[in-house]
Amino acid sequence: MKMALGFLTAILIACFAPVAYASDPSPLQDFCVAVNDSVAAVFVNGKICKNPNMVVANDFFFSGLNMPGNTSNPLGSRVTTVNVNQLPGLNTLGISLVRIDYAPYGLNPPHTHPRATEVLVVLEGTLYVGFVTSNPADPNQKNKLFTKYLNPGDVFVFPEGLIHFQFNVGHKNAVAFASLSSQNPGVITIANAVFGSDPPINQAVLTKAFQVKKKVIDYLQAQFH
Repeated sequence: MKMALGFLTAILIACFAPVAYASDPSPLQDFCVAVNDSVAAVFVNGKICKNPNMVVANDFFFSGLNMPGNTSNPLGSRVTTVNVNQLPGLNTLGISLVRIDYAPYGLNPPHTHPRATEVLVVLEGTLYVGFVTSNPADPNQKNKLFTKYLNPGDVFVFPEGLIHFQFNVGHKNAVAFASLSSQNPGVITIANAVFGSDPPINQAVLTKAFQVKKKVIDYLQAQFH
């Protein structure tokens, strides 16, 4: 009986212990305003703290998200980030913010945030958004795609680490804001990472992975180099 109870306890701890941990560690003081990396004496997992006696109100302030981002680029979108690098007061608080501007038919291409869940709200325009699940345990199943058309006031959540995207399907500009559950969520744009890495991924790897001819990989890599 004791052995069974101990085993059950171990299972419960294993199942629920991860719930107690966010992507970022919990703060151990009221705040820990980040010191710029260029003046930090050491590198740590995150940012070291500014002397609390030197902290000022501007350490918790950012201005400019009312200004549209420049979408004059091949994708027709612009992400304006407010993470710990722009707003040092976010250090250890486990949250950040972005504004995303989309030209007509602009795309925020498939990407992931390795350290954050994202909650997106549309302010203007109509977006086609979605995310793809991780590989199923059953190799005969496919990754599942969840999509939705969003209008002003609509909210959609992209789970941490999953590939997701937003596409402006309207004839007018679109604007969205998103909150992310990390002071520094990171971003991996899939096409850039696969075809634009430095140095490039060996073409033998990519031709095998995508099951295409070398000339296709040549063309795709040329778009990012």
